[in-house]
Amino acid sequence: MALTWIAAPVLVLIVPLLTVGLLAGTGELDAPSSGLGDPGAGVRWTLPAMRGLMDVGIALTLGCLVVAATVLPGQRSPSHPRRQRDREQLRDREQLRDREQPRDREQLRDAEQLQGSEQRYERGQQQADGALDAQRGRLVRWAGAAALLWTFSGVATVVLTYADVAAVPVSGVTGEGLFLFVGQFDLGRSLAVSTGVAALIATGCALATRLTSVGLLAVLAVVGVFPLALTGHSASAANHSAAVDVQFAHVVGLSVWTGGLAGLALVRKHYVDQFAAVLARFSSLAGWCFVLVAVSGVVGALVRVPGVAQLLSTYGALLAAKTACLAVLGLLGWYQRRRVLTSLRAGRLEAGRAFTLVALGELSVLAVAAGLGVALSRTSPTAADTSAGGADTETLLGYPMPPALTTVEWFTQWRLNLLWFVAALVLAGWYIRAVWLLHRRGDRWPVGRAIFWLLGCALLVWTTSGAPGVYGRVLFSMHMVEHMTIAMVVPFLLVLGAPITLALRTLPVRRDGSRGPREWLLLLVHSRWMQIMGHPVVASVIFIAGTVVFYYSPLFEIALRTHTGHVLMTVHFLLSGYVFSWMICGIDPGPPRPVYPIRMIILMVSLAFHAFVGIAMMSSVEVFGRDWFASLNRTWGPTLEQDQFRGGALAWALGDYPAALMSTALALRWIQSDRRERRRYDRQAHRDGDAELRAYNEHLQQLHRRGNPPEGPS
Repeated sequence: MALTWIAAPVLVLIVPLLTVGLLAGTGELDAPSSGLGDPGAGVRWTLPAMRGLMDVGIALTLGCLVVAATVLPGQRSPSHPRRQRDREQLRDREQLRDREQPRDREQLRDAEQLQGSEQRYERGQQQADGALDAQRGRLVRWAGAAALLWTFSGVATVVLTYADVAAVPVSGVTGEGLFLFVGQFDLGRSLAVSTGVAALIATGCALATRLTSVGLLAVLAVVGVFPLALTGHSASAANHSAAVDVQFAHVVGLSVWTGGLAGLALVRKHYVDQFAAVLARFSSLAGWCFVLVAVSGVVGALVRVPGVAQLLSTYGALLAAKTACLAVLGLLGWYQRRRVLTSLRAGRLEAGRAFTLVALGELSVLAVAAGLGVALSRTSPTAADTSAGGADTETLLGYPMPPALTTVEWFTQWRLNLLWFVAALVLAGWYIRAVWLLHRRGDRWPVGRAIFWLLGCALLVWTTSGAPGVYGRVLFSMHMVEHMTIAMVVPFLLVLGAPITLALRTLPVRRDGSRGPREWLLLLVHSRWMQIMGHPVVASVIFIAGTVVFYYSPLFEIALRTHTGHVLMTVHFLLSGYVFSWMICGIDPGPPRPVYPIRMIILMVSLAFHAFVGIAMMSSVEVFGRDWFASLNRTWGPTLEQDQFRGGALAWALGDYPAALMSTALALRWIQSDRRERRRYDRQAHRDGDAELRAYNEHLQQLHRRGNPPEGPS
């Protein structure tokens, strides 16, 4: 373990030092040619170092939080001496009761009281499983320290980036100019948002006392990574949205892998007996990270380096070095899983030191890969950035203006939306694998549910990558087709697939106090937040009010202009539609739902309001997103006013068939519920001889006798 503490600061410094060395060797840190502004050598050399430290902070923060929330087992606190004595007395009395009958009732009553005390103690321990134990709390504090490193290096990166863009030394940076850079420029805004998220995580790590808070902080760390994907070459690549998505996936995979391995090395000595299971769990997580990093790296290279000739440049050389690092990491990971993990399971003591050595080797290579990544972000890929010289329309959209929309284009126009295509592919693949697992162990799963789920995934791909996705930012009417499909039809189909029930039946159960996917899913489904969001009134208000706020505010144009806004728009429509459909006709367990007549009323009222929004769009004299649509200079199709009228009509009309489908599903669920209730009542009547009916008839007879008392003698 001393080797780990000695190597820790060295590994942290590898990234900035290697980044500066690589950029200096390639000439990227030299003073610019005459005629270009020069912020000075201090800014040129310090900026990549600070960006390297920022990446180190991100990796350690995200990795430590993920390991604490999903990998490490819980450690129960020792029993109170009094309760420990009660446990021993209870065990002795149970053994005595097994041998002979209790001599008197007092002895039995004492045993029963101790049994109740034991049960209360166990329930308290189960509730305490969500509290942070000493080791997970220590790792969370490390994550908080890394978040502080992320915060301070982020602030320095914002200041140095502004100085680099404005071509002024650090002494020439003014508060007014810095505020303008952060508020008006995408680069400054992205860096500032990521730094602000890091500050929130550092504060949250200092205050966190429960494992649920750690999971939320891990999600927040992933959110803080996304703005950084908007900077660098991904912001100006020809296929902007794909470049941003793969860069985000690449950074998240590399950060979880690097930071998680570092966190595991720091707490290894506290899990000697359980470390084999912990390492096996992290090895699976690292394997998925390896796949994510490899695939996103290949796709990102294809996006930024369109030709073979660019591979001979400095950018290509750095890319080849990073690919070699990935290959070495794959070999080290294979050795760790095949040899070290096998030795740990066999109980060999030397395996612990072998893990430390291999982990330090992996961390060293990961640090080199991270330094190469920062150097790549500061190195021009030569001919990769082709969008800047294109037409204005192609620059705005990120792809050429599609042809006039006809019947043929509804089926032939495709542009792959990488994020949602991969999401739909993963969801479909997981569902098929889960059904196969059920079938392999002899259980059956309704075929109709699988068909609904796969149809929902396929429809999501067509909506985001087919004609609605291609024309959604060009025509308001097609945007409404995209909106209605994502918000109403896709969630409805996914809900009928009953994914939560399938997940609970197939995901493995953790019994060591850790939380895997199944435990986190159960926590989410039965959480207080979900009870609030799944309340009929709240779900309906979000479903309807979200649409009104989105279109009658600047959010609509932000979603058209920015990739981040468009992603958030799609996420909001999917989640709000899913929760609404889940509340109306869901099969999965969840928050308490109202009775079926109330659900039918809520459905009709909500869809009536949705139709009213469509009518308001048709009659509006203000064109939504006028500046955006006018800037595209579209030469075909209807005018902006005509297109908006058509979009409102589609919003009004397209709400009818989801309403019919949801009403049908709700009616069928209602009928099935009545049949189950009737069968339950018949079984109960058969068991007790219809005691409930006899009691009811007797009650009626008593009421009759009270109302008609017998007449006395006259």
